[in-house]
Amino acid sequence: MNISTPEHSRAAYRADFVLYGIAVLLLAAFLLLAGPPEQRLAMLLWSIAGLLSWTVIEYGLHRLVLHGLQPFRRWHDEHHRRPAALIRTPTILSGALIFLLVFLPALMMGNLWRACALTLGLLAGYLIYTVTHHAIHHWRSDNAWLKRRQYWHGLHHDSDQAGRYGVTSVFWDEVFGSTGQPSKNKFF
Repeated sequence: MNISTPEHSRAAYRADFVLYGIAVLLLAAFLLLAGPPEQRLAMLLWSIAGLLSWTVIEYGLHRLVLHGLQPFRRWHDEHHRRPAALIRTPTILSGALIFLLVFLPALMMGNLWRACALTLGLLAGYLIYTVTHHAIHHWRSDNAWLKRRQYWHGLHHDSDQAGRYGVTSVFWDEVFGSTGQPSKNKFF
C-alpha cells in the first residue's frame, strides 16, 4: 500500500471483505447468543437504526470527505482516474473510525448491547456498500438493481458536475439536491 494512494494488493483488497464479513457475523452471533432475551427487540431496532444510518453516513463521507478533505480527496481523485484499481480506505482506518466514532460513543451513552447492535447495523451497511461498490466497478450482471447502481455511479465518475454521491441509494442525493444532470458519456 502506498501512503499517497491507498491501492491494495489483491490479497489486502479481498481481506477487507472477509474481515468485515467476519465482524458482522461475530457481532450478530454475540448479540443473539449472549444478549439478554428481554432486549432482543431493542437490539434489533438499534441494528436497523445502524443500518439505516449508514446510508446518510455513506453520502456524507463521499460528498464531504472523499470530495473535500485531503488526503482522502487525493485518494478518491485517483479512484476516479482509475476506477478499476484496487483503491479503498485502508481497513485499519475504517475499522478504527467505526470503533471510535460509533461504538465508543454509543457505549458511553447507553449500554453494551445497544452499542453492539448499533455498530452491527452500521458494519452491515458498510459491508453492503463495499460489496456494491466493488460490483459496480468489477462485475457484469443482468441484475436490474446493480445495473441502475452502475449507471448512477458511472454518471458520478463521468460527469463534470458534482453530485451523485450515493453508491447504494439515490435517496440522500435527492434529499440534498445533488442528483446532477445526466452525462452524455456512457459509464466509465
